[in-house]
Amino acid sequence: MDERRNAFLDRLAADELTLMLAIRGSRSTEVVHIAAATGHHCIMVDLEHSTMSVDTAVAMCRTAAQLGLMDFVRVPEREYGMIGRLLDGGANGVIAPRIETAEQALDVARACRFPPRGQRSQTVMVPQFDMRPVPARELNVALDARVVVQILVETPAGVANAEEIAAVDGVDLIAFGANDFTAELGVPGHYGDHRVREAVAELAAACRRHGKPLMVGGIGDPGLQRELMALGACPLVMTGNDSGLLYQAAASRVEELAKALDPATRHPSTD
Repeated sequence: MDERRNAFLDRLAADELTLMLAIRGSRSTEVVHIAAATGHHCIMVDLEHSTMSVDTAVAMCRTAAQLGLMDFVRVPEREYGMIGRLLDGGANGVIAPRIETAEQALDVARACRFPPRGQRSQTVMVPQFDMRPVPARELNVALDARVVVQILVETPAGVANAEEIAAVDGVDLIAFGANDFTAELGVPGHYGDHRVREAVAELAAACRRHGKPLMVGGIGDPGLQRELMALGACPLVMTGNDSGLLYQAAASRVEELAKALDPATRHPSTD
């Protein structure tokens, strides 16, 4: 068991493009196989915006691990009690939404790690080690190193506390949620607003000072993503969520068939 390094965080530190697929609508692990087959590096199972069960979420995570992908679960806001169940079930990454203070970030970090760094309840059998009983002195160190804690900052209040949040022990990765942030500003979806760039720059500076990567989420424009990476965002990019991508593919297919099989083209004029 590797007790010292986390391969996913090492990848981000090396500035390697890392693609994440969000899973919200699917209930079968087939979507995880699709993520792996299409070149994704990680998944994010979204329990904040879905009715998915914990059982289904951890099945997605276990499949991802078997396929060599990193897995994250975004928990519902302030649902800290769910974190231990997800980790015990096989999840390796936790995303906590709408964090605005260092105290809130610390609550998440401590829920994800065993004492003395945290308050995760002790167990000795987890899917990460094929349900073999492992002595706590070995298991705790290994699992603490595996777990990646991502704090999602989505409000001006969270950005204002960027320095304190980034300094929290046990927080590995900070993400900026552009959708909620622009909504909070009263300009939903206006990602070109100067306040978005200012927020990313402020968060990136705090993350640099504390040696932690910053992800920018919610922006699909590659050009704007490049601009924000130049400000200090890491190359962890969400390609989309399964529901949205299915909609796009279905709409594109309908348009394609409507053009190809239009009666005017199927029955050309004989004049």
